[in-house]
Order: sequence, then C-alpha cells, then structure tokens
Amino acid sequence: MEIDATPPRRSFLYVPAARPERFAKAMTSGADMVCVDLEDAVAGDAKEAGRKATIAFFAEPNTSGVERLVRINGIRTAEGLVDLYAFATAESAPDGILLPKVKTAEEVEIALDVLAPRHPDVKIHVQLETVEALEDAFAIANTPGVASLIFGGYDMAAGLRVEPNWDTLLYARQRLVHAAATAKIDLLDMPFFGLDDEAGLKREAESAQKIGFTGKTCIHPKQVAVVSAAFSPSAAEIARARDLIAKYEAQDQAFVVIDGVILEAPVLQRLYRTLAIAERIKA
Repeated sequence: MEIDATPPRRSFLYVPAARPERFAKAMTSGADMVCVDLEDAVAGDAKEAGRKATIAFFAEPNTSGVERLVRINGIRTAEGLVDLYAFATAESAPDGILLPKVKTAEEVEIALDVLAPRHPDVKIHVQLETVEALEDAFAIANTPGVASLIFGGYDMAAGLRVEPNWDTLLYARQRLVHAAATAKIDLLDMPFFGLDDEAGLKREAESAQKIGFTGKTCIHPKQVAVVSAAFSPSAAEIARARDLIAKYEAQDQAFVVIDGVILEAPVLQRLYRTLAIAERIKA
C-alpha cells in the first residue's frame, strides 16, 4: 500500500502580518498550516512593514513540521505585484503562497513563473472567492504547482448575491470538492467567525468534512483543536480500515464481502485514504 507522504492539512491558522509578535504563538497552536496574512488583515499604510516582518519570519529555520504560508494581496493589484516580487527575490521563501481574489488559472501560472527562477519548489494555494474562479475551478485546481484550494465563502457569497450561509453556499462548496478531487489536492473550508460558538464550529467543520473537504481555515488559535479533530479519522475508524484491508489483501477476489462489508475498488479507496490520513497525522 502506498502512503501519501504529504503533510496533513486539516487546520489552517491565519495570523496578521502586522502582528509579528504573534507569529511564534501561531506556530505552537497545533495548526497544520500557519498563514501570515498580508491582505485583509493589514491596512494599506502598514503593508510595507508587514511585508518586511513576514520575509524576516520566513528567513528563520523551521523545524516544527508546520507548513508556513503567506497570503499576499491579489496579483491584479499594485500591492499584490509588490508582494509577489518581494517573495520571488527574497533569499528564503515560505512553503507556500496563498493567492486571493483569483479569477483564472492564468494568474496562478503567472505567479509560478515569477517565483520559479529562485524558488521553484514553492507551492501555490489558491483562494477561490470570485464567481469567475468558481467557473474556472477545474483548470485552477489542475494547474501544476497548486497544492490546495481555499474556499473564500464571504466574498463568494457577495459575488453570488446570497447570504453567507451553509445552504446558500452548498453549490459552490460542492463544485470545489469536485475540482479538488479531480486534481487530487487538498481543499480547505472558509473560516467560522463565531469565536465563542464551539458547537457551531464543530458542526460546520464536520459538515464540510462529510461533503469532501480535507480541512478548514481558522481565525483564532482556540479553533484549531476542534477543526483538526473534525478532519481526523477516529481510532475506531483507523482500526476498522486496517482490519478490513488486511483481510481483503489476504484473499484473491476483487469483489468480496468481509465482516458484512462489500469490498470493491471504491470502498477500498476510502479505506486506504483513512489509513493515509492517519499516517500523515502520525508523522
């Protein structure tokens, strides 16, 4: 059995670039991914200072296993172009760059081309929050170098002329699930803004997991544990998957019923995925 060695991407924590004193705390939050935000979290007159602090942060060694990202400004803006050039020419790069306000796959290709001469291994994560991106989701997801899609539900709701509720955004979520699945990349849900509503966070994270999301973004460290748990298989699920796979591999039929479970290719794919996620978390 081939195990996916990609680091887990269950929980993704934003930290404002304007608050560099919070960077270290974010790295110890338990999140799988920490994203320094140069876009919405930073006022225009503070972006240059935030950019410098962020570049200095990525120059520090990272032995934590936490994936470090930066959300730059959209590359259709002057600030976004400055951001992209700054990270393309910096000595040290983050593990990934999150592109917001993307409309087409071509924008992703441009960012990769700019980064490639000095940082060819930097992954691109794409925030899909425009109606144009929803239309081009499959091409965006399948662009080489894209590691994940991030659902930007609030901006998407505005573009779709609906309230940002689960029901109104279900079509958009499912379209992104389809796109990410075809590309075999991770897909993270929009943040939950009810900081004191742990039950609501848990409910939304579990609902996203059920329809095919692999993780969820967080806006506060106290959300991380709930989100990570929602996207992690339970001990019972892992044991069940391991037992069924062992029994299946010990016989030679492609279609068989074992312990009351019909085992064929689609079912086995889900069981192998459960073990792959468990191995990624354990690593």
